[in-house]
This record gives sequence, C-alpha cells and structure tokens, in this order.
Amino acid sequence: MLHAALRHGDRRGGRDPFLFNVACDYVVNGWPREMRVGTMPEGLLYDKELDGLSAEEVHDRIAVDLRRMRRQATLRGKGLGDILGGPLGPPRDHVDLDGFYRRGLAQGLDLHDRQERGFLPAGLVQEIRALSHPPVPWDARLARWFDEFVPRPEPLRSYARPSRRQASTPGIPRAGRYFPPEEIARCTFGVVLDTSGSMDRVLLGKALGAIASYAEARDVPAARVVFCDAAPHDAGYVPVTEIAGRVRVHGRGGTVLRPGIDFLQRADGFPPAAPVLVITDGWCDVLRVRREHAYLIPRGARLPFTPRGPVFRVS
Repeated sequence: MLHAALRHGDRRGGRDPFLFNVACDYVVNGWPREMRVGTMPEGLLYDKELDGLSAEEVHDRIAVDLRRMRRQATLRGKGLGDILGGPLGPPRDHVDLDGFYRRGLAQGLDLHDRQERGFLPAGLVQEIRALSHPPVPWDARLARWFDEFVPRPEPLRSYARPSRRQASTPGIPRAGRYFPPEEIARCTFGVVLDTSGSMDRVLLGKALGAIASYAEARDVPAARVVFCDAAPHDAGYVPVTEIAGRVRVHGRGGTVLRPGIDFLQRADGFPPAAPVLVITDGWCDVLRVRREHAYLIPRGARLPFTPRGPVFRVS
C-alpha cells in the first residue's frame, strides 16, 4: 500500500526496476519500524543507516553493489518486484524538494486564512506569498526588456501607395501601409559580445538564439554587433536572422570589454537612444554604459561591479 501511496511506480523514471524496488523497500520497511507498528519479520530489507533518505537517494547508494543487491528478495520473492508496473494515473511533472516545501507553505497559509486561527508575522506572510510566485525565466524577462526599450517600427497609411485590396474594387480608393525609412533605422539595438577564451560556447548559442528570436518577432531588421576580447571587432549591422547561425566570432583572447562599449557608443549611424546588450561570463573589467543597457551572464556567475542595468542569468 505504501508503494502505491508514495507513487513509486511513477518515480522510477529510467532507473533499473528491481533495484529501485529494493530501494523503495528499504524506505517503506523503515516506516512501520519508526512508528512502532507490529513486529518486523525476518528477511525484510531494512538498514538503519538508510533512515531518513528518499527512495532515489537509497537507489544511488545501493547501485554501487549490483551483484549483491540483485540477490535480495522483496515481499513477492527473490529477484521479483512488487511495485505495480505502470503509473497509477496520468503522467505529472516531478516536484523537487524545494517545490514540495513551497507548496506546503502556501497550503498552510491558505488553511490558516480560511480557519482564522489568529495572526502571523507580516514578514512571514510576505515571504510565503513571494515563494508562491516563482521567478520569471530569463528568456521571458529578456523579452519584456525588448518590448520596453527596443521600439517596433510602426507602419503609416498613405494614399500614394495604394492598398492591395483596391485592385478588387478600383472605384474605392484605399490607403496602403508602408514603413518610413527613419522608423526602420531607429528600430535597432547593439550587442557587445565577450569572445574571450573563457566564454562558454553553450552560453553563446543560447544568448544569440534568444536575441535573434525576440528581435525577429519585433520586426527588427538588423542589430549592431561588436565582438570584444582585448580589442573591439566591429561586425557592423547584422540581420537578426543571421545572428544565431552565421555570425563569425572574432577574438578568443583576453577579456577587456570597455573598448567595445566605447566603440559602440561613438559609432556613426548608431541611434543615441538604442539600447545595448552585453553578453559576458562575468570575467571582465568594470563597465559603465551611458545609455539603456542590460547584461546576459551564466547562472551562478557574478559581475565584478554593481550593474546599473538589469542582469539576465542564462540557465
């Protein structure tokens, strides 16, 4: 019954069925012993050193001695498993330990509010409510940043450019839509890309792929890309469809990004209000950007200065 209640059939994943059954037996058999329910018969799988561990943790421990563990016996018999083979319900997303704690805190607060059991510290209530709303993923935050600071070209109506629908009804003049050249030129942003030797290629791929997809969704024709290791390498205006796939990375030397920032801020034809996106692994010099900007760094990395713009941590 405990196998079914703890959903051991769903939690097995890609593990060996029998070894995971043995690990679950070590956990399940410890429960009645801890609660002092009945007397444990001889031959059952139990080890006091495994008390308090989850079935997954016990499996990782016993998996190092496969030959001995395969000779163990469950309640069904030697070498036979007693966990139901298929899942008991529809597949669900797994819940890690932190998610289980967050869910328990939120449910406890809801129960407390419904039953009006008294008062809780205001700080505790705020912390629980903050934990109930997980942080927004980095790519969604990056999309919001694009929506706020990268303008989308707005089409204008003009009778000098007839609408395509006018061909079906020539007697009714209709204005067509077009994008003014100045609007298209204003819709751009700059990318300063750290191409030092310490830069991870996986981070480069994720960051450039996200930038290309969001820029293309906002009808950005091209972005000004500057590669920088110890000196800036200007790639010019690169179409957003080519940023993720066909950009040739220059550099792979040391890490000094300040020349790349200065070059981009003084570049001819780069709009003064266009934002700058800095992609680095955190091993860089101190940067001061005099316009709207943001940073893309790996999760767990830290910048050697206090950033003034938002920091997106790529997972």
